[in-house]
Amino acid sequence: MEWLPWSITVFTVVCVYFLDRWEHKWIKSLFDWVPAILLSYVIPAIICHVFGFDFSQANIHNLSRDFFIPLTIVAVMASLSLGQLKSIGYKPIVVFVAGSLFIALFPVVFIWGFTDSELVSTTLAAKGFWKGVPPIVGSWIGGSTSQLVLKELVECPENIFLSVLVMDNILVNVWTIIMFQTIKKSDGLNRALRISDQEIPERIVDQKEVLLSSWWCMGILLLVVLASHLILDVFVAKVVVLSLIGLLLGNVVPKWNFRFTLKIGSILILLVMSILGLKLQFALFGFDMSFFGFLLIWLVGHFVFMVLVAKLLNVNMAWVPIASMANVGGIATAPAVTAAYRPNWMPHAIILAILSMATGTFWGMLTIYLLQLIL
Repeated sequence: MEWLPWSITVFTVVCVYFLDRWEHKWIKSLFDWVPAILLSYVIPAIICHVFGFDFSQANIHNLSRDFFIPLTIVAVMASLSLGQLKSIGYKPIVVFVAGSLFIALFPVVFIWGFTDSELVSTTLAAKGFWKGVPPIVGSWIGGSTSQLVLKELVECPENIFLSVLVMDNILVNVWTIIMFQTIKKSDGLNRALRISDQEIPERIVDQKEVLLSSWWCMGILLLVVLASHLILDVFVAKVVVLSLIGLLLGNVVPKWNFRFTLKIGSILILLVMSILGLKLQFALFGFDMSFFGFLLIWLVGHFVFMVLVAKLLNVNMAWVPIASMANVGGIATAPAVTAAYRPNWMPHAIILAILSMATGTFWGMLTIYLLQLIL
């Protein structure tokens, strides 16, 4: 029966990958509200539930932790170009980092300040929902890769992780709609807040020269992951080392293929989520409204804090929804929202989203460390 979990996983990844790229309007509307990562997590669980399978202890989970997750980390990190990052300018990056800082530290400050409240003492502490906080930090700053890594680091239970995924999906979809409307009013906000910044970021030139073969890139990534498996035993050490190596590969190796590594990273995310879905049991799912309210306050606070930072820096308010979507939305929604204001800024939004993917795990590790100190 060892082949069965692999069959379910491959079936899920292939279905979700191609459905996500199908231009049919009904399919497109489905993925507007139910992202590929959530579908890839739920489909294996549905199959297991219907047929009564239990693959929670299958060897595929060890392989995912030892190889697939590390490969995802190094691929995503290798897709960040520091040269392109400089084209954005320091002010928008400061606004973006301020948003990331708020996301990482707000839950820590909230729990420390409201220790005796029912939300903290019952929902977060007693029910264990605090273990869902780092995956949210990872999702909002780093995206799916960071979310998966932080779930493993904090050992978030499957029922809480599913609740987090569902709540996160609802908030991100609504938030995207709000950011679409907000960025259209950027010029009015600039006038209201007396922001005079009219600086236009440098144009980002896409790679057009002959790039390193995708086979060479994949071989290098696999070699790095295999070496880390043989040398490093501690998962946290793997995360840090592979992140740094990935960043070096993308910025030291001549003609590195950023587009390929980003694409392979997105496929690996679907693979890892499908494997995780084999553990999921729907009977354990619970939607906690108090925790959802906490997430809502957290998200709105993140936006308000970035507005204040943008005002202090006298930077165009359009960078606030762009930075917010680079954090919370990711590489698909950030440029889409940006296009509603300045289509020629879309490459900058993509670079910010990639920066988010590259840094999310480290912000989440900081959140875990601080939460463990106070809980």
